[in-house]
Amino acid sequence: MSTYRIGVIGFAHMHINSLLAQFAAHPQSVLVAGADTVPVRPDLGDVRSTRKWNMQNAVDKIGLPKLYDDYREMLEKEEFDIVITCAENAQHGDVAEACAAAGVHVVAEKPMAASLHEGLRMARAARAANTLMIINWPTTWSPEIHKAKALIDAGEIGRVLQVKWRGGHTGPLGPGVRHPGVVNQSEPLSGTVRGTTWWHQADAGGGAMLDYCCYGSKISRWFVGDQATGVVGLRANLDSPWGDAEDNAAMLVRFPHAYTICEGSWTTLDHGVTPGPIVYGTTGTLVIDSKGDKPHVRLERGAGQTTLFQGDPLPAGRSNIAEEVIHHLDTGEALHPTLDLDFNLEVMAILDAGLRSAASGQMEQVDNGVWRVG
Repeated sequence: MSTYRIGVIGFAHMHINSLLAQFAAHPQSVLVAGADTVPVRPDLGDVRSTRKWNMQNAVDKIGLPKLYDDYREMLEKEEFDIVITCAENAQHGDVAEACAAAGVHVVAEKPMAASLHEGLRMARAARAANTLMIINWPTTWSPEIHKAKALIDAGEIGRVLQVKWRGGHTGPLGPGVRHPGVVNQSEPLSGTVRGTTWWHQADAGGGAMLDYCCYGSKISRWFVGDQATGVVGLRANLDSPWGDAEDNAAMLVRFPHAYTICEGSWTTLDHGVTPGPIVYGTTGTLVIDSKGDKPHVRLERGAGQTTLFQGDPLPAGRSNIAEEVIHHLDTGEALHPTLDLDFNLEVMAILDAGLRSAASGQMEQVDNGVWRVG
């Protein structure tokens, strides 16, 4: 049974707390070392979920044995099989190229990058080095979303016509926000502190569109089963004056025979309804309801015909990103399709069109096929 040496580059995204804990718990993993990226502007705070806190949590609570000041030095001095990167979105390309040059597989937290250009950098580097470039999605590990996909594939709602997705809370460091592996904030952070974090900085790849509309791009691409053709995007900073990144965003995504509404918000105290996704088909509607203690999938056929489904347990030994990656490396079996590099380039192409549309004020075409050359 192989042993895999695990490293971390980038503690900007608080999801590093859950991802690293999952690898640490795997019997075939050995934690080696970690290093942060250099922020565009230094954080003022070291409270929960900020990068300094995440680094200390990795050492004190998860057991990461060593920290470096420079991740390039770390890659020269240490040997890794897998590096987890939770860097700022705008630094994914730099990290991916450095890891590929060192012959190291990369697990990057969603979204793939801050642009399709950066995503292509990541893909080309990994392909040239024959290393893995895996994009992790928290929704990939949702039994209810898996169940909905199985019902779609079984023809339970006919052909998919529309997907709705809304992701929202009070901001990544807002009051009451829950993050896997992190205790809630005890009190709201000031705007001054939040404004120094990368989340609210456009040049670091912050903002609600990349943070949350990426989920809608991924889920709709997976559920529709075809690639999008065009996107209309909207970004707005409605209540976060301390930052220049948007705190609300929306995308209207056109597929050849369907469309998607993706919403992302950092000003949402409560969704009021299920955030979804909701999938409308020619013969039925699926509602993924994650509110409450018993998440489920609801199938509606009209005229009061309602059926509830519970999510099926995920496959044994493949229920989180650590198990899935190590299973793939051990057996050669294909990764879950939503982790696949080509799939994620298509998702990134959708998201990139949304970003471009928000800037141009026009529908932008989804750039499909560029990555299939070379």
